[in-house]
Amino acid sequence: MEVTQVLHMNGGTGETSYASNSLVQQKAICLTRVMREEAISSLYRSMQQPKRLAIADLGCSCGPNTLFVMSEAIKLVEKLCRELKHESPEYEIYLNDLPGNDFNSIFKSLERFKERLRNEIEDEHGMGSCFFNGVPGSFYGRIFPRKTLHFVHSSYSLMWLSKVPEGVENNKGNIYMSSTSPSNVLKAYYEQYQKDLSLFLKCRGEEMVEGGRMVLTILGRRSHDPSSKECCYIWELLARALNHMVSKGIIKEEQMEGFNIPQYTPSPSEVEFEVEKEGSFTITGMEVSVVPWNANDDGNLSESLRNGGYNVAKCMRAVAEPLLISHFGEAIVEEVFDRYQQILTKTMSEEKNHFVNVTISLIRKPRSA
Repeated sequence: MEVTQVLHMNGGTGETSYASNSLVQQKAICLTRVMREEAISSLYRSMQQPKRLAIADLGCSCGPNTLFVMSEAIKLVEKLCRELKHESPEYEIYLNDLPGNDFNSIFKSLERFKERLRNEIEDEHGMGSCFFNGVPGSFYGRIFPRKTLHFVHSSYSLMWLSKVPEGVENNKGNIYMSSTSPSNVLKAYYEQYQKDLSLFLKCRGEEMVEGGRMVLTILGRRSHDPSSKECCYIWELLARALNHMVSKGIIKEEQMEGFNIPQYTPSPSEVEFEVEKEGSFTITGMEVSVVPWNANDDGNLSESLRNGGYNVAKCMRAVAEPLLISHFGEAIVEEVFDRYQQILTKTMSEEKNHFVNVTISLIRKPRSA
């Protein structure tokens, strides 16, 4: 599987699109607002009335969440400009994702976005001009010129690996790390995560100005066990649906054994270790938050039991469908997610599960002379 070619969320605005099924990600973004605001405010106050601010969202995807953080950042800086009686800077907004992302949907929404933003900010001062740029490519490599970025944000993207780890062919019956995975599989996943995060930090260190700020939210775990239920169970249940189809002869066993999800959900200590080892950034804050699997859960128990499995299956389909189609073909997709929904509905009637988010705030260290 060539991850950079097949990894993307479902585009468009249909029933199975990411735009229609990204409430979990939206809630995670809202939970980490305070850390972002502190980073942006600290950054702006440290600069001498900047004429430009370059802001990048890495793994921006498409849909209602794509421009949410950019809007937040611009409104906060404009508020600070009023308080400090500064002239507004110009904003250079960079939206990055892999080439398969639905960038066209983003570009089509930009004029409406800018008009709405102007209306929300509008006062006698006006606001700084905004210049938007789409940046297709893997963030596990250089994607911007040196020393150009002031603020970098990424949410629910860095758990995706640059490739499926090597040497996981014996992960039989699984599509990800699980309690039944051999130790070499867990080791391979961890080592790939280390390589990828280290490279990510090195590249951003080159692209960011000294004192630049970065806030990253990664789907992770609290446990020290990389195969713990809190981070792997959602994929184990999908593997269960696929294994049912293997037993019925719908999917070939060798196809199942050749499929592994290119993801790693780190613990806070694992993230901290890689940041300190790579050395380009200083950690200014870290927090852990949780979001229910069923982000539509408003406390109505009967409604949650009735629609929880359906909602979570749609959320996961928006994320995983392109990977499944690339490996198994399109013909099996409807049945996979029908079975998955049934499994999720039963599981969620018996227990409550949450996604765990690890958020870290970083500042670019001064460069060595």
